[in-house]
This record gives sequence, C-alpha cells and structure tokens, in this order.
Amino acid sequence: MFKRPALLLSFICLIFLAACGSVQENSSAPGASPENITAEEEITITATNYSFDQEEYHLKKGVPVKIIFSNKSGNHGILVPGLELRLDAKAPSQVIIPEKAGTYEMTCAIMCGSGHSSMSAKLIVE
Repeated sequence: MFKRPALLLSFICLIFLAACGSVQENSSAPGASPENITAEEEITITATNYSFDQEEYHLKKGVPVKIIFSNKSGNHGILVPGLELRLDAKAPSQVIIPEKAGTYEMTCAIMCGSGHSSMSAKLIVE
C-alpha cells in the first residue's frame, strides 16, 4: 500500500538532488582572475632543491600579474593559500589579481625531501 508513494517520493527526491548538485556558482577566489584577463606584469619563481630563487617577491595591489613557476632541480611546486595560488609542472603559470595588500606565505606544494619544511618565501602585495 505504501510502496508506490514511497517509491515515487524517493524518485522525486533523487531528481531534486541531482538538479541541485549540477548548479555551478560563478564565484572567484580572492586572488584568482577570469581567463580573459591579460597580465600587466609577469614574475618567474624558480625552485631548486629546498629553496626558491628569492626570499621575497613583490606584487602591486589590483594589478594583474602572471606568475610563472620554473623548477630547476628536484620536484617542487608553489602553494600560496592566501591568494589561492598553486603552481607545479602540470600548471606552471596563472594570472592573478591580488586585491588585498599584505604578506602571503609561499611554501613548496610537493613533498620534496628532508628540506621541504624549510622551503618558503613571501609574496608581498603593496
């Protein structure tokens, strides 16, 4: 007696959940930029075993910048959570627009060995 209504209700809930799951938000990350923005500036960050080529990298607030990752030795990547930036061999560059001034910690995104925990630098947005 209750099998048909329960089955019908289950089917309707399944369709509703499937429809809700496919909705895409058009939100962007704090430092991320749309694909069609061209960079006004460009910086290259080079990684070697357990260090980056500079201790600090300077960016201008509100200016689109293309960040390029170059790996000279070892297996490394870049991770900057405050700007939602992650670069590695598979995704070696990204254009971002840093909207908030401050100092952002950059670390190696890939476990690279015994010196991994000391591999860091700063991105300073002025």
